[in-house]
Amino acid sequence: MAAGFLLVLSGPSGSGKGTVSQQLMKENKEIVFSTSVTTRTPRPNEVDGDNYFFASIEEFEDMVENDDLLEYAFVHTNYYGTPKKFVFDEIEKGEIVLLEIDVQGALQIKEKYKEAVFIFLLPPTMSELKNRLIKRDTENEEEINTRYKNAFKEIDFVGEYDYFVVNKEVSQAVKDIENIIAAERLRVKRYKNIKEELKLEEGED
Repeated sequence: MAAGFLLVLSGPSGSGKGTVSQQLMKENKEIVFSTSVTTRTPRPNEVDGDNYFFASIEEFEDMVENDDLLEYAFVHTNYYGTPKKFVFDEIEKGEIVLLEIDVQGALQIKEKYKEAVFIFLLPPTMSELKNRLIKRDTENEEEINTRYKNAFKEIDFVGEYDYFVVNKEVSQAVKDIENIIAAERLRVKRYKNIKEELKLEEGED
């Protein structure tokens, strides 16, 4: 069995990370989603333990102190982090773990866990990104402007990633990510013994 791996998907607010992740999971049942923990207030229809683990600042700081997080960051006005144990347990089982996080978190993981696969999701244009932020109607004007300004800074880090995907149409973005996953599954380093996996024995035709 091929070794599992961590698939890190990030990009600026409004790039469509959540929508693309949901569609990717819907079409690929073998991918396990890594739920992040956050101190922000739940949005309408978000479920604790499904979309995020919602925690108080005190609870989050305890997790940091106990080294229970693979990465964490202060983004906009809240903390976000990735529970470590879940990710490594699933990878050990041979699963592909999808982690949807911001650029700060992705760069932390890259320093600690270089085996992960990093994908940066880009909007087709910056004006389209701002339109998406406005249309989703989940932030006030000040928050929208903050996220828009931060997007320019975040895009500067695209060179730190293994791949980029432009999210003009969700269906195509999902296909592009599926192609990346297919290629990564065939990396030699993910197999402990290819000859054994393929049953390639001496004397076989």
